[in-house]
Amino acid sequence: MATNSIKIFAGNSHVELAKLVARRLGTELSKAVVLKYSNQETSVTIGESVRDEDVYIIQSGCGEINDNLMELLIMINACKTASARRITAIIPCFPYARQDKKDKSRAPITAKLIANMLTVAGANHVITMDLHASQIQGFFNVPVDNLYAEPSTLKYIAENIPDYKNGVIVSPDAGGAKRATSIADRLDLDFALIHKERKKANEVSRMVLVGDVKGKIAILVDDMADTCGTLGLAAKTLAENGAIKVYAIVTHGILCGKAVQVINDSVLTKVVVTNTVPHEDKKKVCPKLDTIDISGTLAEAIRRTHNGESVSFLFNNAV
Repeated sequence: MATNSIKIFAGNSHVELAKLVARRLGTELSKAVVLKYSNQETSVTIGESVRDEDVYIIQSGCGEINDNLMELLIMINACKTASARRITAIIPCFPYARQDKKDKSRAPITAKLIANMLTVAGANHVITMDLHASQIQGFFNVPVDNLYAEPSTLKYIAENIPDYKNGVIVSPDAGGAKRATSIADRLDLDFALIHKERKKANEVSRMVLVGDVKGKIAILVDDMADTCGTLGLAAKTLAENGAIKVYAIVTHGILCGKAVQVINDSVLTKVVVTNTVPHEDKKKVCPKLDTIDISGTLAEAIRRTHNGESVSFLFNNAV
């Protein structure tokens, strides 16, 4: 057992998740005051000694994304200058993860910039969940643990979707095919894929189903639901092709813009998201939303990292 203790700090992006993680570890959140001055500058005050301690800072990339990122960077730097032994940034939903390649001329690779910023600020280790592209790990010069929501997803399907054996796992785009086939293999179910043609960045024009869903329960699996345009159209396509029910299971439920309205108006039976991004306010106006709690996975990752144990157990087992 390490002689130094765990200190868990939370930024303002997702305090509820940080509290759940701390509770799982049988500890309290450490004291820190993070606020904005009237000129919109971020001010961070670490309220207790972190000298030679193992520090974990939980901050998700959601909501006021740039403010939250700035908070995280300042908190990391504050702990670094206060002589923390090791600083781990826990970023359940990694910001700018979709800007990970030059998909057109003069496009920035912002995910690499974020990696550089975190490293320069003083992060010694990064823990994140379901990166949009796992190559983002290679943007860092410090260790990155990319945890998976898959074990929790499998557990949810088995426990909460009646008659899931008559299901088919569907990926709403070619990019998520690997994720969906992995879940289909683990549950011993069939797999289908939807090919989409886009007009603009988040506007889909036409969808074509590859595979058979007639008379089956379709379970859409994706890593991110933003405006939910893709999910709504995918569900409609599946229903037109004879699916009895359509569920959607998404790791990061960003749900911005008209997302809630799209879900309510769609043929989706349920949209299940993890709590990497806060969405309690949306649940009040969207009865179809359900939550998978991933605080246990993050807490176990912290415990294992602190004690110098292997984290790979979490890649295949729900906690």
